[in-house]
Amino acid sequence: MNREDFPMLKQDIIYFDNGATCFKPSVLANSIGDYYNTYSANAHRGDYDISLKVDTRYEQTRKLVQNFIGAEKKEEIVFTSGATDSMNKLIFGYFRHHLQKGDEVLLTKSEHASNILPWFELQDEIGIVIKYIPLDEQLKVTMKNVTESITEKTKVISIAHITNVVGDIRPIQEITKYAHSKDILVVVDGAQSVPHMKYDVQELDIDFLAFSAHKMYGPTGVGVLYGKYELLNNIRPIEFGGGMNSLFNHDGFRIYNELPELLEAGTPNIAGVIGFGAIIEYINKIGIETMQAYESQLHKYAIEQLKEVPNIIIYNEYSESSIITFNIKDIFAQDLAIYLNKYKICVRAGNHCAKILKDELGIKNTCRVSLAMYNTKEEVDILVKTLKNPNIKEEII
Repeated sequence: MNREDFPMLKQDIIYFDNGATCFKPSVLANSIGDYYNTYSANAHRGDYDISLKVDTRYEQTRKLVQNFIGAEKKEEIVFTSGATDSMNKLIFGYFRHHLQKGDEVLLTKSEHASNILPWFELQDEIGIVIKYIPLDEQLKVTMKNVTESITEKTKVISIAHITNVVGDIRPIQEITKYAHSKDILVVVDGAQSVPHMKYDVQELDIDFLAFSAHKMYGPTGVGVLYGKYELLNNIRPIEFGGGMNSLFNHDGFRIYNELPELLEAGTPNIAGVIGFGAIIEYINKIGIETMQAYESQLHKYAIEQLKEVPNIIIYNEYSESSIITFNIKDIFAQDLAIYLNKYKICVRAGNHCAKILKDELGIKNTCRVSLAMYNTKEEVDILVKTLKNPNIKEEII
């Protein structure tokens, strides 16, 4: 689908590491180049034409993001450097000041490091208690396990909508409905979900959402923190400087701006944000639901074909996303990835920044195929044929 839009695909490689980052369509480089070449001024600082054009394009992207995820207000959209930055701004700017010693935060052991390590830091700092929602036999989150994990001390559930290794799609709407009945806030890591499915944060009733542009065909160094306005408006900045204040005096008196500028100190990644806007328009033209349907069909085909590979172990055969995690019996994951690279097939190997998933998965390192709209059945066939090589172990040795 739309392969002609992606210059990287002109190289003789098969790219199955889209969960880490996606290739970029030409529209991104064109948009960024246009900014740098024709109106390269700062944002929210100048009173001249090219600076005002920057402001218009920058804020246009904010509006595009608002509509893309179904937010109520554009002020609920904060630009960050990525999902990791979004989670840190949220956890240390909001929950540090709204949680107390003994309050419980529910995670799962299949979460990305960005949704675990900041909570660990807060645990050390103020004494919150981290607990884990058990996964079922298919490594999925069930409502039964969610409800059974909640106690009177539970204040936050912080989980990915789609995990980056298991690839399970969590029942977020059911979780938020139940959590809110218990006055529990829900934080969603949308890094793997926003790029692949139709999103409506109001319908899902999500309190906070974090995601990155580069996993949805956009630029690196750009992310989004979404929050319901009444919650986000109570966040404290963890970065201070230009752009987020309206006044300060020598005696320490200062007045900070309102959202979203409050959380966007310093010169932002202007080119990246403008480029991200072009990407959202690009996705809108194709249709996110069209992309989702294609990826779902391709995922089903890939599972069917991979199951024919001798000695393969597929850990998430029944996940609904575009992520497939597997190993070949008696072959180390990194060795398998290096072998596939010899045939110009790019997959991810390792623990995928989900280092405690080994407690549930029973193994530390795996190979991961993560699909995007430009992948094809023909590419899947080549992967399967390469894995079926009867001399695979000899080639690796």
